[in-house]
Amino acid sequence: MGYPELGKAAEERGFESLFVPEHTHIPVTDGPRLDGSGEPMDPTWFRMPDPFVALGAVAAVTERLTLITAVSLLVQRDPIIFAKEAATLDLLSGGRLIVGVGAGNVLDELRNHGVEPAQRGAVLDERMDAVKRLWTQDEAEYHGKFVDFNPVYSWPKPVQQPHPPFYVGGWSRPALRRVAKRGDGWLAPPLPADDMRTKVADLRDLAGREVPVSVTYTPSDVEVVHAYEEIGVERVALIVPTLSRDETLTHLDTLAEFVAKYSN
Repeated sequence: MGYPELGKAAEERGFESLFVPEHTHIPVTDGPRLDGSGEPMDPTWFRMPDPFVALGAVAAVTERLTLITAVSLLVQRDPIIFAKEAATLDLLSGGRLIVGVGAGNVLDELRNHGVEPAQRGAVLDERMDAVKRLWTQDEAEYHGKFVDFNPVYSWPKPVQQPHPPFYVGGWSRPALRRVAKRGDGWLAPPLPADDMRTKVADLRDLAGREVPVSVTYTPSDVEVVHAYEEIGVERVALIVPTLSRDETLTHLDTLAEFVAKYSN
């Protein structure tokens, strides 16, 4: 099923948002990955479309669905192009974009973009800061170690003010510090409830504020969702596997029934 039809079907069934992941490519070496899992990647990861193009197609056929990149690998993208692409999507969708970003975990994928894995956090920090300036300043400039440009005009500007929310993915201590310092929210993995409670408390201590939390790849388990709700999670993303069109619609119906039962 294509993304426009998926988005329309999700909105018709009352879902609030659609999360779209990103890998620009997957090296044949498949890693090694920074998470050290050593597990083979799902082959569907090899075929991911560009998340902004996919969500742009979804925006054209929906009215209410929140559009979320979860996550876009800004660390592997030119920040000037990224800022324009995201701002254009926010404009065309009427301000429905949440920009989820992450540092990436496939070593050779990072290197193919000229980013050394050990520097990926610092690269991401600078690119986030530069994108914010491009979104919010009429004459934006940035001078850092990894991003450097003199004053530029960059339009369109986003609809959302001061800019679309930046949600940061990851669960390490550096990732939580990035959320606290630069993020508007946290894109969390589906951690066990006790671990999630600890991480959320640590994050809010670091940030000194109630940071919104969305959880990706959440199982359709009422106990899990209830536990996350009690912790203060604002949104969970249920899993839609790669299936045929008819199977996808049936799966969406099943997820909608789960949501209805959970809500009751």
